[in-house]
Amino acid sequence: MPINELNDDPEDSAPALAARAAAAARSTWVSVGVNLMLTVTQVAVGLLSKSQGLVADGIHSLSDLVADFVVLFAGHHAKKAADADHPYGHQRFENAASLALGALLLAVGIGMLWSAVGKLEAPETVPQVHVVALWVAVGALVAKESLFRYMLAVAKRVKSSMLVANAWHARSDAASSLVVGVGIVGNLAGYPILDPIAALIVGFMVAKMGWGFGWDALHDLMDRGIDEAEVEAIRRTLAETPGVQCVHDVRTRKMGDMIVVDAHLEVEATLTVEAGHDIAVMARQRVLQRHRVLNLMTHVDPWQRPDGDHVAVAADVHATVGS
Repeated sequence: MPINELNDDPEDSAPALAARAAAAARSTWVSVGVNLMLTVTQVAVGLLSKSQGLVADGIHSLSDLVADFVVLFAGHHAKKAADADHPYGHQRFENAASLALGALLLAVGIGMLWSAVGKLEAPETVPQVHVVALWVAVGALVAKESLFRYMLAVAKRVKSSMLVANAWHARSDAASSLVVGVGIVGNLAGYPILDPIAALIVGFMVAKMGWGFGWDALHDLMDRGIDEAEVEAIRRTLAETPGVQCVHDVRTRKMGDMIVVDAHLEVEATLTVEAGHDIAVMARQRVLQRHRVLNLMTHVDPWQRPDGDHVAVAADVHATVGS
């Protein structure tokens, strides 16, 4: 078996991936129920009570409902096993879903901004809001904040960036409901212009969050590496493996919420190929057990005689690990 293709146990992380998928599905279906109820209630009451802010918040909830189904779709495909066309698995469906969520939020936010600006240009057309709109806004605030706390707890437990994005989407909904509530209070107090101003603020919040999610997902799809602290932790795990003398050229890329790693390991030059292979297998197993790594590919170099292109890098890493 080639030492640079150490896929001895491709099912190492299958149970963890299945648990993440199940937790994601449960929390997302809860979100579907909440957002469906809020969408119908907010839009209906907003139209009847003549509150543009509440209607805007209802449209925001509708975008959440669509986003939930995008997450469910991505989660279903992301948990599929690797195949001939996707040898690293399908985890990047999560990155693609995050990009779709970002684009959806951005589009919804821009639409809300456009509608609110139209009202602000003709303030005399802004009607008096009925008090029932305020009670619906308060109820929506409580529901969305509760949903945020529940979804964020699940996302942190299963370490899913897609679920974190969806949870903070729910928090943005809670913030938008708060703004809408303030706007409705102002309208009822005799300042009707505050209702479309609330809708304008909500639209800006939604558009800004959509841009952030979409930009991050785009970078992940372009093989952005993980942060240096996590790279250093993986490098340390490799360097502490018995038989590994030095580690260099540790490269990473995101695969959904998992990581694919390439690394060069230096071992004693007098070892047999079999012994070097065993050390590399041990290093791989240690990394898969301790980190959110989907796969580790290694290249074994003789100690103190790495590939010519990596001499400077190896010396620098060796000094860092040894300090």
